[in-house]
Amino acid sequence: MFTTLVVILAAATAEPQPNTQIEALPKSAALPGDTPAKIALGRLLFFDPILSATRDVACATCHHPQHGWADGRPTPLGVHARGIGPARKRVQGATFLPLTRNTPTILNAAFNGIESGKPFEPAKSPMFWDNRVHSLEAQALAPIRQREEMRGDVCREAEAVPAMVERLKSIPEYIKLFETEITAEKVTQAIAAYERTLITPDTPFDRFMRGDKTAMTAEQQQGMAAFQKAGCALCHNGPMLSDFKLHAIGLTDSATNRHEFRTPSLRNLKHTAPYMHHGGSTTLDEVLLFYDRLMDQAAETFEGGDTTLPPLDPLLRQMNMLPEDHAPIKAFLETLNSDAYNKTVPEGVPSGLK
Repeated sequence: MFTTLVVILAAATAEPQPNTQIEALPKSAALPGDTPAKIALGRLLFFDPILSATRDVACATCHHPQHGWADGRPTPLGVHARGIGPARKRVQGATFLPLTRNTPTILNAAFNGIESGKPFEPAKSPMFWDNRVHSLEAQALAPIRQREEMRGDVCREAEAVPAMVERLKSIPEYIKLFETEITAEKVTQAIAAYERTLITPDTPFDRFMRGDKTAMTAEQQQGMAAFQKAGCALCHNGPMLSDFKLHAIGLTDSATNRHEFRTPSLRNLKHTAPYMHHGGSTTLDEVLLFYDRLMDQAAETFEGGDTTLPPLDPLLRQMNMLPEDHAPIKAFLETLNSDAYNKTVPEGVPSGLK
């Protein structure tokens, strides 16, 4: 009786184990209201600098198809800069510095928060490296309000969104395309509808998980086994290969001193370097080496060693990645890539801005 009670109490107080299942993406992220007209409007808005108070930064400035719908930079440059991707430079006399966090791709961002075996709720999708807002619609407004990204010193934060709406109302083509009154809500709904078309649900991994056992090579299948054995799936799980939770891995944001960041998706890594929240790793080899060293640091920290090191997530104690795992894991990660995504850019936007 006593032994049974101890077992029950131990089970009740033990930390819940993460779901390490990985699986294919749904084939569509569309919602019932995502009409072709709304998607087309969202595409124009996404590429139109009129959304920024400075009228020279579009959503596509930092999320461009040429760079995997990210920007190919360690961290982005918003206002007071020109160019796209790594070629973007600060203009002469600019006072705004690069932001401190790497630009996440919007490819498959429509599936943020999706979990294995649970109903997906798009309105609760976590966004940004710190999960500070939820849903594609809420995310779309954040850069418009952000001083360094799209607002500059043109207006106050509280004025940024209403001023954007007024700029759109001054453009006859947008009045026609919106059909009814232009509001911030309708702007974000259109942009979100467009972003839900930017998905890659047909990678070799997805085809393999749906039953096509020829979609992954023997080496890639061995890499998937090594990925799970090493403990990578403790955080990189579900259809997006992310649990979308915040974890401490020994890195700190220089601007905020935050040390917990969301698990990034591992999809389309081929197109979205550099990696990590600070864009500090330019290759997957560097990332794998980082985790090799991190496991040594974790062992020292959890065994009561150097207490001056940044705090680390306890899940790191369960990782066991060996140097010989690197090559097969990289082979597996290749199966999560797809070149078959929309890379088109509008010939022009209603504002006439570029």
